[in-house]
Amino acid sequence: MSEPHPRRAAITGIGLVAPNGTSTETFWKSTREGISVLDRITREGCGHLPLRVAGEVRDFDPPTVVEERYLVQTDRFTHFAMAAADQALDDAGLDRSRTDAAPFSVGVVTAAGSGGGEFGQRELQQLWDKGSRFVGPYQSIAWFYAASTGQISIRRGFKGPCGVVAADEAGGLDALAHAARAVRRGTDVMVAGATEAPLAPYSMVCQLGYEELSAVDDPERAYRPFTASACGFVPAEGGAMLVVEADTSARRRGAPVRATLAGHAATFTGASRWEQSREGLAQAIRGALDEAGCGPEEIDVVFADALGVPEADRAEALAIADALGAHGRRVPVTAPKTAFGRSYSAAPVLDVAAAVLALEHGLIPPTPNVFDACHDLDLVTSRARAAELRTALVLSRGLMGSNAALVLRLGAGDAS
Repeated sequence: MSEPHPRRAAITGIGLVAPNGTSTETFWKSTREGISVLDRITREGCGHLPLRVAGEVRDFDPPTVVEERYLVQTDRFTHFAMAAADQALDDAGLDRSRTDAAPFSVGVVTAAGSGGGEFGQRELQQLWDKGSRFVGPYQSIAWFYAASTGQISIRRGFKGPCGVVAADEAGGLDALAHAARAVRRGTDVMVAGATEAPLAPYSMVCQLGYEELSAVDDPERAYRPFTASACGFVPAEGGAMLVVEADTSARRRGAPVRATLAGHAATFTGASRWEQSREGLAQAIRGALDEAGCGPEEIDVVFADALGVPEADRAEALAIADALGAHGRRVPVTAPKTAFGRSYSAAPVLDVAAAVLALEHGLIPPTPNVFDACHDLDLVTSRARAAELRTALVLSRGLMGSNAALVLRLGAGDAS
């Protein structure tokens, strides 16, 4: 970085709603213990579809966390985002009195891939069954990718820079990078992340065109990346929101810095071109390391994209080796999402949350349901591994060809 003492983008709050936990504490407990919650889909209207297994959020009651006036305007993916944002702000110690005092100093950026399919399906059924007069006015906004950003900012009165990223799965990391850059340019606080709710029948039918989707109906065998039996990925709902804050702002108000967003880079290699994703992902890793001022040997753990498609898994393993050199064959790699599914653009944000918690606890969570890794990786399986962790690398690729890498450092890094 060219500035001698740049504003660092610090993570001071974490909030999440995931299939394996609807709070940071329950999520981490399940993740570190490798508890798999993948199961047969129970959502109404989905029983006849060939997609059988997913990661559902079952312990979530929207009316208990979101006011009625917002519930009627929004889809499930935005309910997740608002609940997670509240958790993250509470975790960061940013109550309404603080944010109300300086509304232009707080912004929001989210990523989304599927939008509000459940809300849209309900309104379209009203249209088909009863006619246009029975379609609610919120149909025009609730399905939209930007709905979560808009509703969080309106509900909390945030008037700083806001945006939404549409870069399929990798968009989750890109949203955090947008937040980090906003902080470095002068915004004090950004609420950033991604949530998805792709398990409504309409959304699921749309996904059936993905060749990478697993059709296996055994939850223990449906999602096994980096193995000879890899047969695709299992979708999931949920996601995470983070408070990204200037480290100077955090120190000024006495808030602990959980981690810093040290470096990010993104590339594009084309839809389902998994062999080419090797070069694109490796380039993204190099770019993230360069922005972080980090050598390959400094990476202590890699949170893998772990698509579960043999060609894609091979390309990712080779990309790690290409970018990290000999260290890439020794560094521990994990993919905790095999326990709860791949929630599209929210998947890498959940990985970031898990990575921050791993750094804090000195514990690498396992890759559940995977026992026979067949690539040249030190894949953490079976049980969590204790390790001295300072720096983590999080990877993501999208089905449409986006690649991204993010470097996290424990605490305030080398900030003075």
